[in-house]
Amino acid sequence: MMPLSRWLRSVGVFLLPVPCWVPLERWLGPLRRPSLVYRGSVLGAWHSGRCWCQVWTEEPRALYSSLRMNGDQKLDVYDQAKEKFLQHFPQIVKVLTEDDMKCPDTGDAVARLREVLEYNAIGGKYQRGLTVLVTLQALVEPRELDADSLQRALTVGWCVELLQAFFLVSDDIMDASLTRRGKSCWYRKPGIGLDAVNDAVLLEACIYRLLKFYCREQPYYLNLIELFLQTCYQTEIGQTLDLITAPQGHVDLSRFTEKRYKSIVKYKTAFYSFYLPVAAAMYMAGIDGEKEHSSAKKILLEIGEFFQVQDDYLDLFGDPSVTGKIGTDIQDNKCSWLVVQCLLRASPVQQQILQENYGQKEAEKVAQVKALYEDMDLPTVFAQYEQDSYNRLVGLIEQCASSLPPDIFLRLARKIYKRKK
Repeated sequence: MMPLSRWLRSVGVFLLPVPCWVPLERWLGPLRRPSLVYRGSVLGAWHSGRCWCQVWTEEPRALYSSLRMNGDQKLDVYDQAKEKFLQHFPQIVKVLTEDDMKCPDTGDAVARLREVLEYNAIGGKYQRGLTVLVTLQALVEPRELDADSLQRALTVGWCVELLQAFFLVSDDIMDASLTRRGKSCWYRKPGIGLDAVNDAVLLEACIYRLLKFYCREQPYYLNLIELFLQTCYQTEIGQTLDLITAPQGHVDLSRFTEKRYKSIVKYKTAFYSFYLPVAAAMYMAGIDGEKEHSSAKKILLEIGEFFQVQDDYLDLFGDPSVTGKIGTDIQDNKCSWLVVQCLLRASPVQQQILQENYGQKEAEKVAQVKALYEDMDLPTVFAQYEQDSYNRLVGLIEQCASSLPPDIFLRLARKIYKRKK
């Protein structure tokens, strides 16, 4: 005979003994939207994926497994949001350029800005920007996300994408990259060259113009400004670590340690790629507590490291027709996950091969390094790392996502798991 608690769950109702998650007024206001607080016993209903109820009955992790499966089913929320997101881009360009285009003193410069925006902000996966919208939708009731709130969320998402564009244009110059998102890097276009440095700075300036235009009257405006400024600084510190660890023309393999690698990844990638969009949505939803942001950051920085390791692997072993770029980590003497793993496992002979070939531009030397990685079976090492890291992330989410819907983080983890670009 089916236990009562299992039958109740099968029809969408959960009997929750202690410990459990109970919606209270802390997020709701008076019964406006569910929050997650610890303790209590209540009869609750599954409410649009937002009322998260953890069940400990005769099957301790049954509901969490169900939640994980539901995460698979809801992955298309990013695809659903993408159409709205892309439709908002012309409005972004209009706000940034329309009035100034009419000014005889700056019209041609603003026309250049328009070209910079349309070439560099478009063509990616938009995952960072979409995460703002998807996360906010998970944190507030649909009735609270009116047309104006939606416009602000879409705009803040595009601010994240513009920050990404600023970083990529700059990074491509420093790394002498060839392609980005399946086309020539901006600085390599005829007539651009190092003028792209100024174009990158323009992209960054657009962020704060948009935040002022759309969010100046909102109570979270200052939080967003400080969040973007701090994230920009953290990312630039990460880029500095990357550059000084692997100076051009000087290969020093002793610098490529796991500790240094993790520091570079944390600052250069994880803060802006994962914490920034989720934290922005949290502030917009009125969640500004240190505890909630600290818990989110702990999970999101781990997801960021996972993401960068994948990026390092795809730089060499990915398909350029899929990734949209030609990897140059070996030629650029980068402190990549692959070279760190190689050094951890290499014999003296293998270390010598690496020393003689790493950081060199010649195609045959790059091929020597790739062959060394393959001889050491690093693709298999990576596959095991990816599986172990994903499992660890799921456990970390279960442990730490106590004040936010776990699906926010599970979606991100699943979105990048086994990715090819």
